Amino acid sequence: MDKHYWVFDLDGTLTLPVHDFVHIRNELDIPQDQDILETINSYDGPRKHKALQQLDALESYYASLAQPAPGAIELVDMLGEKGCRLGILTRNTKPLARLSLDAIGVRDYFDTQDILGRDEALPKPSPEGIHFLLNQWKGHPSRAVMVGDYHFDLLAGRSASVITVHVDSSERHWPEDTDVRVNTLHDLRKLIV
Repeated sequence: MDKHYWVFDLDGTLTLPVHDFVHIRNELDIPQDQDILETINSYDGPRKHKALQQLDALESYYASLAQPAPGAIELVDMLGEKGCRLGILTRNTKPLARLSLDAIGVRDYFDTQDILGRDEALPKPSPEGIHFLLNQWKGHPSRAVMVGDYHFDLLAGRSASVITVHVDSSERHWPEDTDVRVNTLHDLRKLIV
């Protein structure tokens, strides 16, 4: 795989998955079958503001626990040495994404303007963040990759017409939206020319 523009999901992709979404939904009084951000965004005024503050506090706790996923540091090092452009597209906030990147030791590979959280672009599965990064980089979708561990990552990549890489060793599969599936980032690194 010879691509120049790499967009990564953060939680569960570059970092080990630590978010307890059942706990988060319980704390925010959101039904387990509902998307957290969509539900909060459907609220009005003070209720929305309070829910976002609670979510930020919960996510801040989880960001403080960030550890690199197997192969994350080596992959980012290799892509950085090759001169690739690297971006983050997360449903988290930009400050918390930066905290996680610092915690795993790869923050220097990501320019601040190339880290997009839910306040900088519509949350995935929208392709808006990928389009924004490619436009900023003056890059073409044919030379780009979206790497993630969840269906929303793959849907965003598919909608943006970039290669999609699903990193997951579990039984979760979305073959219709996955171009490449790997168990770990070590496996992905082996596929890069």
